[in-house]
Amino acid sequence: MPTPANGLARLAEAVLSLGPLLGVLPPVTVPAGPRAQALGPLLEDLTRRLGAPAIAVGGGPGPADTFTRVVADRLDLAGLSFTEDGRVRGADRLAALADEAAAADFGRFCARLDTRAPDGVPLRVYTAGRPGGQAVVLALAPGMPARLAERWIRELARHHHVVTWESRGLFADPDGPAPAGYGVPAQAGDLLAAMDRAGAARAHVVGLCGGAVPAVTAAALHPDRITSLSLWHGDFDLGPDSPKTDHQRNLQALLAMAGSDPGLAATIHETLCRSIGDNVPADLAHLVLYPYATVELFRRYSELNTAVMGEDLRPRLAGLDLPVLVVTSADDDTAHPGGSARVAAALPGAVSLVRPHGDHISVFRGEPDLFEALAKFLAEHPV
Repeated sequence: MPTPANGLARLAEAVLSLGPLLGVLPPVTVPAGPRAQALGPLLEDLTRRLGAPAIAVGGGPGPADTFTRVVADRLDLAGLSFTEDGRVRGADRLAALADEAAAADFGRFCARLDTRAPDGVPLRVYTAGRPGGQAVVLALAPGMPARLAERWIRELARHHHVVTWESRGLFADPDGPAPAGYGVPAQAGDLLAAMDRAGAARAHVVGLCGGAVPAVTAAALHPDRITSLSLWHGDFDLGPDSPKTDHQRNLQALLAMAGSDPGLAATIHETLCRSIGDNVPADLAHLVLYPYATVELFRRYSELNTAVMGEDLRPRLAGLDLPVLVVTSADDDTAHPGGSARVAAALPGAVSLVRPHGDHISVFRGEPDLFEALAKFLAEHPV
């Protein structure tokens, strides 16, 4: 049974983890039933201490919309313990617990550095680990918050200088003018801009999901900067007969429509928001759903990923001469494992790892065998 302090510590961690999503949503009111009178002031105090966006508390029924439900589920206010007179147990330790949660949080673990892409687009860069050590750059799934790769960043930072960045147009200035372009060469340029800002002259690049595409592109365009690659459950286009799952084809068509027409983007966004939360694991929903929080974010996300999903990677693979690890699983029904197999086959020196099981989202949870495979590869091919 969790102690009262553990319950409040968990709540503080949850508030911090919701930071990216709360930062782009309209003010959120989560239901708390008859406990609302006690929970409202406590949550107000906690968010203020953590410097997090305010979260209101209401006494009504359960949340009606997807994003309020995601926030409410993450907070899990019903899991707190109360005294007989209705107070939250352990509230007298709130300040200390908030400070402890902030000290251990991802936002404190990483240093955030601001920079600009070659075309002037503002970017958020994150670094952790050992500056001056072997550099590892994480090319995240386009449009996802850096927190989604927290397990990767914390693990790699034990021995490496870890660098990552968040996608153009969706994070550094989501309310500002949209970037003029979202093409894959521009995203590869963002990768190099992140390396420059972090002071990393050369690096191994980890490409996760759609991030594998700008990772390969950066290596092809800048072979002097990228010493090796690892591509994890890559979302690859390899020409007209490219292996793709139904999910890839359907999503690509949907995002292409949304990215081409603001009116269609609003219609598609409204439809998606009714059901999308049902198809995302609860432990990652507050991060994975970030680019769906508003119509404009969704439209930018659509353009960003339409570029990635439609980029024929074959010209970039031709002549690519560096060590590459290609990882997928036999039962990934999100990004077709056949795409990874073809990429590995196109690169004579590639090492292919096909796990018997491991759904697509498991990559972001950072399961131990994934880290073991990468550690072995990096040991054999140091930066």
